Amino acid sequence: MHPFREAVEARDESAIEQLLAEDVVFTSPVAFKPYPGKAITAAILRGVMRVFEDFRYIREIADPNGRDIALVFETTVAGKRVTGCDFIHMNDDGKVDDLMVMVRPLSAATALSEAMGAQFDRIQREATEHLRR
Repeated sequence: MHPFREAVEARDESAIEQLLAEDVVFTSPVAFKPYPGKAITAAILRGVMRVFEDFRYIREIADPNGRDIALVFETTVAGKRVTGCDFIHMNDDGKVDDLMVMVRPLSAATALSEAMGAQFDRIQREATEHLRR
């Protein structure tokens, strides 16, 4: 099992953050532009954990060298069933340097967008606080 999957399934925020490269880029399924940096990515992932209900990975697919991983998941957001995939790239140091998430169906993506939008002030505050440390 991939370490990122283990950390997410354990809801271990510290372990997730430790797996992120400083220059990680997070590409959201509901935002136009990517979010660069460890602080904002970690804050977004904490926000996701607050809005995802009954989250579980159902499949793990990796290339032979283990640097590209696809983790298929199911969850619920605001009563909508979501199927999605985390596409992860690991850098030479074994850290996540690229994380792109895709979700379906459209009604679930809309519910996710609304739920995360409601979290975004807190996410930005957490990211800013992290940068001050």
